[in-house]
Amino acid sequence: MWIARPLLVTLMHLLLESFAQRFSNGYFYQDIVNGNGNGEIYFSGVRLLVESTQHSVFAVQGSNVTLPCQFRYEPELNEPRRTRVKWFWQPAAGGGQEKDVIVAMGTRHRSYGSFKGRVRLRREAPGDASLVINPLEVDDTGRYRCEIIDGLEDESVVVDLEFRGVVFPYYSPRGRYRLNFLEAKQACEEQDATLATFDQLFTAWEEGLDWCNAGWLADGTVQYPVSVPREACGGTGFAPGVRSYGLRHHRLDRFDSFCFTSTVRGEVYFLQHPVKLSFTEAVRVCAEDGGEIAKVGQLYLAWRFRGLDHCDAGWLADGSVRYPVTRPRANCGPDHPGVRSFGFPPQHHGYGVYCYKA
Repeated sequence: MWIARPLLVTLMHLLLESFAQRFSNGYFYQDIVNGNGNGEIYFSGVRLLVESTQHSVFAVQGSNVTLPCQFRYEPELNEPRRTRVKWFWQPAAGGGQEKDVIVAMGTRHRSYGSFKGRVRLRREAPGDASLVINPLEVDDTGRYRCEIIDGLEDESVVVDLEFRGVVFPYYSPRGRYRLNFLEAKQACEEQDATLATFDQLFTAWEEGLDWCNAGWLADGTVQYPVSVPREACGGTGFAPGVRSYGLRHHRLDRFDSFCFTSTVRGEVYFLQHPVKLSFTEAVRVCAEDGGEIAKVGQLYLAWRFRGLDHCDAGWLADGSVRYPVTRPRANCGPDHPGVRSFGFPPQHHGYGVYCYKA
């Protein structure tokens, strides 16, 4: 039967409009005419729901972590459906585009990039699409998105992963304000740490970190935390907080750095030795004891999470001399906990040494 083109277009529009009215918010509705001639809407489909029991997960570098994600249908299905699971990751520092982590359908799965071989789906129960990462690496923090795809329908949920650790200020052995952005990043990595994010520095400030020297952060800004306003630290006319110099030139501008470390593995200890040691001797005696000279980040973690408390100053791997105090007392520095620093003395001077065993 021949139908005029304008009439055909009109019929197509009516059909699409009718379908759009009956398919809404993941549900399919069916029109049924009742005895009074009024249209009644009856539910005749299922809806996919994706949920997480935690939207922020804290972990420690080098450990394993599970990012929760579960999916289900309303109403509940009698038989399982063929679904595809995809996890994406967006870095914490600087944002950027999402990157693939893993894709799975049934028993088949594939992981990508730096996550290859380190990730899997937990699958403890029907609908469990939780992501297991083992071991956690230094750059794994950020925003993860769990996406469930069922035919043309997909739903997702977001989980943020943060490391639990400690922020510490760090400056070059050459002196204050000697590091550009790339050098600051490298300096933190050499001390078993990374450049801190603003959120990590802000949390450290809330916990009492007070430091007048400005340092690089992971987003390329330069900031510093002040708990007690004073003339030597920006003046007394400003309230306590994290002061910012804003974004700076990565190569030309030079400051200190704020590092963040989260690897709680191994043991840091003060090596008892009958005589004071030069830096070269300190490196040697740690090796003879079956370990290695400790890094600054390792000492901070041992102080913060293992309660390392020792009043004797000791060499560290960067050539600095420091000691950790958790119980302030007479003849042990200031009246608050912290890692005390003697800076970078001449390497022929005699001190103790802090060693590390994995």
